[in-house]
Amino acid sequence: MAGRHVTGDGCTTATARTAGDRHAVRGDRPSPAVNGALRTAQPPGVPVWPGAPAPLGARFRVGPDGVAGTNFALWAGGAEAVELCLFDESGRETRARLTEVTHEIWHGFVPGVMPGQRYGYRVHGRWDPWTGARWNPAKLLLDPYARAVDGEFRMPPEVYGHVRDWPDQSVADTVRDERDSAPYVPKGVVVHDDDDWSDDRRPRTPWADSVIYELHVRGFTRRHPGVPEELRGTYAGLAHPAAIEHLVKLGVTAVELLPVHQFAHEDHLLRRGLRNYWGYNSIGYFAPHAAYSASGTTGQQVGEFKRMVRALHAAGIEVILDVVYNHTAEANEYGPTLSLKGIDNRRYYRPQADPRRYADYTGCGNTLHVVQPHVLRLITDSLRYWVTEMGVDGFRFDLAAALARSMHDVDMFSPFLAVVAQDPVLRRVKLIAEPWDVGAGGYQVGAFPPPWAEWNDRYRDTVRDFWRHALPDVREMGYRLSGSSDLYAWNGRRPCASVNYVTAHDGFTLRDLVSYNVKHNEANGEDNRDGTDDNRSWNCGAEGETDDESIRALRRRQLRNLMTTLLLSTGVPMLVAGDEMGRTQGGNNNAYCQDNEISWLDWSLLEDPGWRELYELTARLIALRRRHPVLRRRAFFSGRAQSASGLRDLAWFTPHGTEMTEGDWYAPAATLGMYLSGRDIPGRDERGVPVVDDSFLAVLHAGEHPVDFVLPGPPWAECYEVVVDTSREEQARPPGVFHASGTTITVPARSVLLLRVADRRTGAPADGPAG
Repeated sequence: MAGRHVTGDGCTTATARTAGDRHAVRGDRPSPAVNGALRTAQPPGVPVWPGAPAPLGARFRVGPDGVAGTNFALWAGGAEAVELCLFDESGRETRARLTEVTHEIWHGFVPGVMPGQRYGYRVHGRWDPWTGARWNPAKLLLDPYARAVDGEFRMPPEVYGHVRDWPDQSVADTVRDERDSAPYVPKGVVVHDDDDWSDDRRPRTPWADSVIYELHVRGFTRRHPGVPEELRGTYAGLAHPAAIEHLVKLGVTAVELLPVHQFAHEDHLLRRGLRNYWGYNSIGYFAPHAAYSASGTTGQQVGEFKRMVRALHAAGIEVILDVVYNHTAEANEYGPTLSLKGIDNRRYYRPQADPRRYADYTGCGNTLHVVQPHVLRLITDSLRYWVTEMGVDGFRFDLAAALARSMHDVDMFSPFLAVVAQDPVLRRVKLIAEPWDVGAGGYQVGAFPPPWAEWNDRYRDTVRDFWRHALPDVREMGYRLSGSSDLYAWNGRRPCASVNYVTAHDGFTLRDLVSYNVKHNEANGEDNRDGTDDNRSWNCGAEGETDDESIRALRRRQLRNLMTTLLLSTGVPMLVAGDEMGRTQGGNNNAYCQDNEISWLDWSLLEDPGWRELYELTARLIALRRRHPVLRRRAFFSGRAQSASGLRDLAWFTPHGTEMTEGDWYAPAATLGMYLSGRDIPGRDERGVPVVDDSFLAVLHAGEHPVDFVLPGPPWAECYEVVVDTSREEQARPPGVFHASGTTITVPARSVLLLRVADRRTGAPADGPAG
């Protein structure tokens, strides 16, 4: 087996048995002229003035003597030399050395470099993968601070720092590839930042009032008939009035965009003729993904993104970005060399005990080393940039537990969480954690500190299990409906810490959740091995699409049940784009690589009366939630009255109309009654007036047969009005259906009834303003 050998120029190769083998190990060398260009003095005609080490990245400005140009600054701690590479429209490259170094930042001001200029870096240093050193100046590197990126990454052998097809794959990552990667990789673009956002008005929606709508920039409008064809699938398409009209009518307060940082497509997908659709493969943390731009990719994407944010803000809708700071597109030691790996591999990525290998807490090959100051600075600079210069209102952090790791373990006092908590910009925006990663101890639901909110997968699993009648009792359901105080109350957080969801981009759509028992991911080309098998789904009697009308009707009812439960639960609801109109992915629960009709929204569904009814119910439930503060509480329930004349703020009832006892919580059951008192809401409005609202009784019944339910009498109510009945196909508000307290009503199988407490004589609300 080949051993380790370090050559005189610092290049590590595999030890060869013959001189001929040794020459092969070094890989294909560039021509002497190219090799010489990497080591020559400053090329003529490219003046580089000292410039400044801050800010990092490429910033166009007016320099000494009023000369316009661009300041370039790159952190490259262990590098021996850094070359700035400028590219003209034909792709011809001109190199200029950055000779000034301040605190490991290489910098220089280049007069005459204007916005639109394409550029990259070549970074020189030792090649010794056994110690984690992977510098290779043959590879053009993307500036981590690039504001815009022009072009797409291809993945031929030339973009790999090592010889990818080396015969002995066990040491292939140690053999340096000296072929030039510049023709195959995109370039950073100099952008002129001249926008002060003085005409923008952020909605600043309180957490408790928020309804989040997760969507994909491309997939949302790719098939939208009201959006001009040339704008579909772009930032401009999402900003189009036809797209925004749907969001406004639905009533959501925020869009959560799947990743829009510049990302790359994985080689294994490209070889199968697929692409990374979701975008969880970031490589440029400051650049809007260029493929979503309708106006151009040499800086125009920045302005287009800003105009999209402004248009959404004008409609009262916040913009939350799904961000991936836990890993990059450079994968493991066998992955491509695109940016950070070639700048300083050892200090950007977490190493294993063997520094040749990466610690992988993400399942994607690498993990950013967030405890390193320059990595922490990269992430926080990026976050502040998107808030202050791009106008966004918050972030959802993919695999946030990986960011909260100190040296190895997840640490809620980690540098990342500490920095964010004290940052005057970031602590004021919405912060949502996906509170887990794939490493040991990575599951941290309920553990993040204030002011973080979290994706609550305990909510997801419980609601799915309840409606497929798979819970042994209703204890867990009670916690999830009332805000998950068991997870979030212990450290001073509030119900809005729980982002409640039944579906997300990852997994079945809502329609598929009631149509498939198992995943159907054959289109992904991995023999249906990818994607989770823990779907907690129920197909209602047939796998996939069916002509059986009884099954179709049951599925539509289950969809109404799931949507109603989500929007009546305490916490912050999150919907997935298209669930409100019955979008299907044909049973694919891992459509990350399906940039096609499988993933794109089918807007024709709104023309189907059955799916149109689901949309209208969803919009009505969101409007109901907006009108009634009792449905969007800012504090956890106490189980006590707020005044001498009040009731307990929350009460639970059995089908017999009696309050639940300790034993009832442990008994097998499929029915739960939840009473929300509008007279007992803690808190006051902006003028100091106590908040008073209607009171409601929600009856959730997951059993396969109807159940008789006795409506609680005084002091809870004298009369009830039916507000929502999910057993009905048509979801217009039931016309004045009232029931006296003490009445036994029949709750249909698998349905939700929402009843408002009303006055027996007039039918008016008994507590607060009419809903």
